[in-house]
Amino acid sequence: MNNEDIREQIRHNYSVVLENVRAHAQKVNRNTEEIRIVAVTKTHPVDVVRVAVSVGLSVFGENYAQELREKAEQLKDENVEWHFIGRIQTNKLKYIVPVAKLIHSVYRVEEVKEIDRIARKFSKVQDILIEVNVSGEETKAGLRPEEVLAFLNETISYENVRVIGLMTMAPYIEPEDTRPYFRKLRELRDSLNMQFPDIIELSMGMTNDYGIAVEEGATILRIGTAIFGERIYKGE
Repeated sequence: MNNEDIREQIRHNYSVVLENVRAHAQKVNRNTEEIRIVAVTKTHPVDVVRVAVSVGLSVFGENYAQELREKAEQLKDENVEWHFIGRIQTNKLKYIVPVAKLIHSVYRVEEVKEIDRIARKFSKVQDILIEVNVSGEETKAGLRPEEVLAFLNETISYENVRVIGLMTMAPYIEPEDTRPYFRKLRELRDSLNMQFPDIIELSMGMTNDYGIAVEEGATILRIGTAIFGERIYKGE
């Protein structure tokens, strides 16, 4: 597949995603300007990311620290925003903090301590989301909902870290069945926001369930396959 074919596929897929977001937002009287799409580019080569930029995407999410660092370096001349959305290894935060606008997947105090230490070196306040395991699945990372308040109280004193919202991954089930999990995260955000007014964002919804996430209040959608297709570009 040549670059022009890839461009047309991404342009088409992105337009479909935008239309779906608009339709689901309209169902619940939401403004689509409240909703950001993070294009998940893990394992896609830099050339594909450049193509995505050319059709209007500007926020990209990476799951692996070194891949994030390498792509950010290669695309430093592009006007893009990077998010880290994967499982955090504390010793890899030195690659993440210098380039990530937002880190989605924080749930351990030692992560906050290390983010704060590195951010201070860069005179940066690092925005983060707290990962919440709403479903209770043992295979998923994150705090239980009832643990989040204590975590916030323990980490609020770190001056170079700012918690601006919550993140979750719903079980991989029928989209409509994800609704209770997204709703629970929204309700948790709303209750925390009264005490912590910076907590606004809800990062929830992926390719299979982003429509339901929009209806339940998502402000950030993490979408890979629906934009890029299956990962067919690697090595081309």
